[in-house]
Amino acid sequence: MTDRRPMIAGNWKMNLSLLEAASLVKSIGEGIQDQGVDVLVAPPFTALGVVKGLIEDTGILLCAQNMHWESYGAYTGEISPAMLSEVGCSHVILGHSERRSLFKETDEMIDLKANAAVESGLIPIICIGETLEEREAGETFEVLKNQLAGSLHHFMNQKRLPLSTILAYEPVWAIGTGRTATPEQAQEVHQFLRESLTESFDANTAQGIRILYGGSVKPDNIKDLISKKDIDGALVGGASLKADSFVQIIRLGE
Repeated sequence: MTDRRPMIAGNWKMNLSLLEAASLVKSIGEGIQDQGVDVLVAPPFTALGVVKGLIEDTGILLCAQNMHWESYGAYTGEISPAMLSEVGCSHVILGHSERRSLFKETDEMIDLKANAAVESGLIPIICIGETLEEREAGETFEVLKNQLAGSLHHFMNQKRLPLSTILAYEPVWAIGTGRTATPEQAQEVHQFLRESLTESFDANTAQGIRILYGGSVKPDNIKDLISKKDIDGALVGGASLKADSFVQIIRLGE
């Protein structure tokens, strides 16, 4: 058995007006009970303040979808860690596959962001994952090991990773495609990541870090996914935009 508390995180991406965001988070708050699961939502930047005001008594955690690694300066269009903390965020998603592919973010950039997040008191959710081409070429583990080493370079040099850090395994080929890694495929990768953390840090760190699965998670597959010993929850995309489906996932498909 593990003491790792499951987490269900909703990444709203570039969706929802302020009214829609408010309505969604109200419905989520009303629909969840004490499932023994941490619930987290990641609205667009513009909705963070509104959502924060509506989740005060719900236990729902507030997360940003990205940030810059610098504290301030001439970085037009960017958001600093301090700004996220001020608006009430406790977590921040870093290195999502869409940031990597569409906006050309590198492992080195994710490393800078992860270090800045921790220094600022934010908990990073660091995303890694392989493409379909890489999986079909048998390169999954090599790609993930390289992403992990690059994205956690600072912490690996220190030989210390905060136990609050969260990893999210997102097979790029399963994001928004309707395709989902089988529970066995996902478990195989999560186990590999935990073994890699043991090598880079220590067994206590590897066993303490939560690793989420992300990639077309739905109410009908969450129970099988989270039943695997190394899968600690889910980073949910499209299904988090509807209260009924997201609440069902929080209830682990019940």
